[in-house]
Amino acid sequence: MLAKLMGFVLLAIVRVLTGAQARWYGCPPKAEQRIYFANHQSHADLVMIWAALPEELRTITRPIAAKDYWTKTPFKKWITTAVFNAVYVDRERKGDEDPLAPLADALTRGDSIIIFPEGTRGHAEEPQPFKSGLYTLAQRFPQVVLVPAWIDNIQRVMPKGEVVPVPILCSVTFGAPIQLEAGEERRAFLDRARLAVIALRDV
Repeated sequence: MLAKLMGFVLLAIVRVLTGAQARWYGCPPKAEQRIYFANHQSHADLVMIWAALPEELRTITRPIAAKDYWTKTPFKKWITTAVFNAVYVDRERKGDEDPLAPLADALTRGDSIIIFPEGTRGHAEEPQPFKSGLYTLAQRFPQVVLVPAWIDNIQRVMPKGEVVPVPILCSVTFGAPIQLEAGEERRAFLDRARLAVIALRDV
């Protein structure tokens, strides 16, 4: 009950600060299993996409959260676990541990997920080259719909190093799904996926 109440409070705060506008440009909001992949400029990105989704999609969609950042304090850990139902990932690989295992587990259970294929926050106008995770997941879960998304302005709401957010109108534009083509090489697919995200910037 407390988690649900906190979710409503956070949703209200995010929408007051950012507007959290969702623009469904290439596909409708649909309750099907999806991997949403987006540009990454702020720790608030996962909150922004979560808030932009309609309620029926929020309940089945789990954002990916950096474990080292989002478990630093008990409150952050509670928010990401109880409210966002996030999937924690380690940004530093340990031994033979598969860094994609938590994501694969979520997809195997039928959840949708939100990922940031750059792997770390960027500060340029365009996303950094995508890492191989999206390609691997597309290979392992061909039935899951891959939806690109562009998050606009969120880095201005919560600039790096700042603790007080600034009200700025933001939006998330969701594009047409892509798919891994038969025989498509990893780098070709990742470059195409990155361009699908960038193409939404000026829509």
